[in-house]
Amino acid sequence: MSPRRRLGDLRRPQILAAAVTVIVERGLADTRIADVARRAGTSPALVLYYFRTKDELLAEALVFADERFYAATARELAGIVRARDRLVRLIELNFATEGAGPDAWREDWILWLDLWSRAPRDPVVARGRQALDRRWRETIAEIVRDGQRQGDFGPVDAEEFALRLAALTDGLAIQLVLGDPSVTPQSAAHICLSSTAAELGFALA
Repeated sequence: MSPRRRLGDLRRPQILAAAVTVIVERGLADTRIADVARRAGTSPALVLYYFRTKDELLAEALVFADERFYAATARELAGIVRARDRLVRLIELNFATEGAGPDAWREDWILWLDLWSRAPRDPVVARGRQALDRRWRETIAEIVRDGQRQGDFGPVDAEEFALRLAALTDGLAIQLVLGDPSVTPQSAAHICLSSTAAELGFALA
């Protein structure tokens, strides 16, 4: 691999990490390419070399944050044998209620709000949203199917359940980001866990 290729492989994730931080701090509308370049320690021209528009940068930044979430989640779930316990842990991780700082969930969810607001008007962003939502629901559905094979869960339709749980987590996350005093990461996780246990037919520990 050439030195130029190795540098490019390093620069792109560095720019994306900087974009995540800047977009969360300033919002997409107030984020400039120059802001991202400054945070990444590079030039605006190099940012534009990798990402032609701010919308493209947002979509890629969310994919980048999503990959970080799934990598961390895979490490957390790798040693959990029972599907029931994996699903409980997945919900906890979604709201960062254990093993992270009190605001660890905010960064990804703020990015999602920016993505949702732009997706109806931008087909590129919309396709990115669809792919990320599909991946999240399939992650849930696969755990449910595994739990049904293990005898942990009742005979629900895994895909329909995944859609309902995803919609519930999204709605609670919006209230969290908006600062609703009635919703905390812990209470949001509890609502999702209680609903999940009731629908799938298992008892929470």
